[in-house]
Amino acid sequence: MPVLPLPPPARATAIRSIAALVLREISARHGRTPGGYLWALLEPLGAIALLTVAFSLMLRAPPLGGSFALFYATGYLPFALFMALSMRVALAIRFSRPLLAYPRVSYLDALIARGLLALLTQLTLTGVVLGGLLAIEGRPGLLDPAAIALALAMGVALGAGVGIMNCFAFSMSPVWESAWQIAMRPLILVSGVLYLPEDLPAPAADWLWWNPLVHVTAMMRRGFYASYDAQGAAPAYVLGLSAALAALGLIALRGHHRHIVNERF
Repeated sequence: MPVLPLPPPARATAIRSIAALVLREISARHGRTPGGYLWALLEPLGAIALLTVAFSLMLRAPPLGGSFALFYATGYLPFALFMALSMRVALAIRFSRPLLAYPRVSYLDALIARGLLALLTQLTLTGVVLGGLLAIEGRPGLLDPAAIALALAMGVALGAGVGIMNCFAFSMSPVWESAWQIAMRPLILVSGVLYLPEDLPAPAADWLWWNPLVHVTAMMRRGFYASYDAQGAAPAYVLGLSAALAALGLIALRGHHRHIVNERF
């Protein structure tokens, strides 16, 4: 009697599915555009250059240090990390819906694949841009690698948590997706990217700290500027909120993923 081959372990199947989804995302997002990943690098560089030129014409010096470019880069890059990660994860099931018809490809594979590619892309861009600025303009002082790593971890956790929750919410309510996209447009103005929250009057600053992104940008600048202690930054608040959103989103997706996969928007 012939011996039937054993099915591959679930972990190996998941890894192959995630790898295939990552390659599909790379091809769809970067492979069809002239320049590919070059455009992904030019986008943050263009935003930072625009902020640098605009505010250097209005201000004599940045709020921290002597480099406008480095100040705005330390605020914009963690903000961009959150935005990219949260939106890629939020649209993961919709983007991968044709492949989710296969039984060995799960909605978790889609979330992990899109999140992983967005994470690696944004971390690479952050390293290239900040490394280039430090090489050209020099360090503003003693760097704090632990604070920088913590800021990035906070941005990743928040982006993943919001993305997972919105993956469910967008699929169940297109109205919420439209409202969310509208609400995100002015987010850069209230996330501490363009200024220090401590420079605002007390009532405004107190309200601003409820925005978890303010904690991320403040912690990032703490890592680059030894004179800035970011006393209002609370990593526990950001990480706790991120974990709660991720848990709620995963619970909701677990109960409704079949309906979401089979739905047509």
